[in-house]
Amino acid sequence: MNQMKYLLRVLLTIPLILVLTACSQNTNQNELVEEPYQATEFKMGTYVSLRVYDEGKEAVLDEAFALIDELAALITTNEPGSQIDAVNIEAGEKPVQISEDIYPLVDAAYDYSVLSNSGFDVTIGPITSLWRIGFDDARVPDSEEIEQVLPLVNAELIELNDEDNTVYLTEAGMQLDLGAIAKGYIADQIKELFIEQGVTTAIIDLGGNVVIMGDSPRREEGGFNVGVQDPVNDRGDFIGTINLKDQSIVTSGIYERFLNHQGNIYHHLMNPETGYPFDNELLSVTIITDKSLDADALSTVGFGFGLDEGLEYFNNENDVEAVFITKDLDVFTTEGLKDKFILTNEEFNWVNE
Repeated sequence: MNQMKYLLRVLLTIPLILVLTACSQNTNQNELVEEPYQATEFKMGTYVSLRVYDEGKEAVLDEAFALIDELAALITTNEPGSQIDAVNIEAGEKPVQISEDIYPLVDAAYDYSVLSNSGFDVTIGPITSLWRIGFDDARVPDSEEIEQVLPLVNAELIELNDEDNTVYLTEAGMQLDLGAIAKGYIADQIKELFIEQGVTTAIIDLGGNVVIMGDSPRREEGGFNVGVQDPVNDRGDFIGTINLKDQSIVTSGIYERFLNHQGNIYHHLMNPETGYPFDNELLSVTIITDKSLDADALSTVGFGFGLDEGLEYFNNENDVEAVFITKDLDVFTTEGLKDKFILTNEEFNWVNE
């Protein structure tokens, strides 16, 4: 997956960790432990950290990592057995049937892609393949190369068949790239696995795609406090915190994956209209929703809209909140966060507090 969402890191005592400031209002019969069962592995080009607080549920961690491997193998391009590779290879030739596990992901990516002016397009593959930002062979393509493939970036050219679970890229050379949504989808699937196995309280962190389940067992107030990543300082530094329960939080930003070429910085968030990185006032966009898939996709959508249109859009969406940070270190939040977000870094200015 080419686009890595580098989100907020959970504030614990190790990297990617949460601050456990909230508390146990566990109403079922599960006993919770203050020190979670936890494991971290390198998956999908990032560190994946899982923490489970339900007593006796340690074994579910191995099941979750196995599920990540299974789904990533089907989604990641240039991997043996990748169903997305199979779709891309047959572009302009024929529809390809994909599994019931992966079809809903492609379907959701299509829906976000056809959202007007969203800046999200699942067919961005020909562009990301040219730039390769985040890989050792990253480069700045010639304008002629970009112009040649840009007409292939058009989700309207995808044909989906819900009955047969087929995907058809109707023009040769088209490529799906699910990097802006796949980790959110996988995070949601891990949550479903945890629920099936009786887990009520957990933290799922797929390289920044964070899902919070339940209440921290340490204090009397509900939820977990999650830090919003500082976009100009080291990973693990935060500009503020938000208390969350049974929600996902994801950030997209221009500061972690980039190419420095002849003194110019090119980040990995590509504008499907131009074939170049988004060029606006934003450093990062953080999204909070019930589902990690939605948070993942909408964090890119926020970049596509920009600050003013993005704030207006998310303020009119149900069950979606957002934090925008500009290059001037100004912070803007949606209305629903006015009483929930706490700014902790004085270098930043919360403009619409």
